[in-house]
Amino acid sequence: MTPVVRVSGLTKRFGPVTALDGVSFELERNGIYGLLGRNGAGKTTLMQILTGQQIATAGTIEVFGAHPYEHEPVLRQICFVKESQRYPDSFRVRDALYAGRLLFPGWDEAFARRLVSDFALPERREIKKLSRGMLSALGVILGLASRAPLTFFDEPYLGLDAVSRQLFYDRLLADYAEFPRTVVLSTHLIDEVSDLIEHVLLIERGRIVLDERAETLRGQVVTLTGPANAVDALTANADELHREHLGPLTRATVRGPVEPGRARAAGVELQPVSLQQLVVRITTRVDPKEHVS
Repeated sequence: MTPVVRVSGLTKRFGPVTALDGVSFELERNGIYGLLGRNGAGKTTLMQILTGQQIATAGTIEVFGAHPYEHEPVLRQICFVKESQRYPDSFRVRDALYAGRLLFPGWDEAFARRLVSDFALPERREIKKLSRGMLSALGVILGLASRAPLTFFDEPYLGLDAVSRQLFYDRLLADYAEFPRTVVLSTHLIDEVSDLIEHVLLIERGRIVLDERAETLRGQVVTLTGPANAVDALTANADELHREHLGPLTRATVRGPVEPGRARAAGVELQPVSLQQLVVRITTRVDPKEHVS
């Protein structure tokens, strides 16, 4: 199946600053991707290029088989919702919903109405008078109801409280199951979305340092705690991400094969590593020239 997005050697410079440095990856049709990384890693710049809002300095980009910049047939298949979403000053909530109806061929009006009710969003209120939470809810509604084949959420849900964020996750998962599409979630709330994400793209200092299915990662990374010599023996063939000493014990987080039976026999405790812990370990140890495949 042809990928929805194909990127090769993508580089973006802003004067002396390199925001993206030789990025290559693909997004397959129908999947939920987590685009993860620290502030300033290059996530938003990457999404802006993929949605035709920035031009790359070098590299090749294909979105639905074409370059997205000023390409209307491609752009009509994309929805990009971000935390700092701007609307015309005169717009009310209902105007933004009407614009969504006009812009997105797959717009589902009935679904939009249900979401407005779910988030208790006042349709007649001017957008500039919305609270931060209501503004976030509006972005979420537009992104979900668009049913765009390629939908980007650049942390528009940060203004939502915990209950409303969970509502967003539940509605996204239920609607994705019925109407599959390619969804990219850029977020710092990694533990909250870890059950949603099917594939992880981790970007650090403008480079992709992890490109892997989430299910594969869950079976690859563990933390071992036990005597140093036993931990060393068990992790000899693994990629060590972190190590610390706790009195007579050593704790190591590794990516690679560790035999549970050998660990138990050696008095070493094995613990699973959350996706958020994995991201922290990789981004704090990665070298700017290093790529974790």
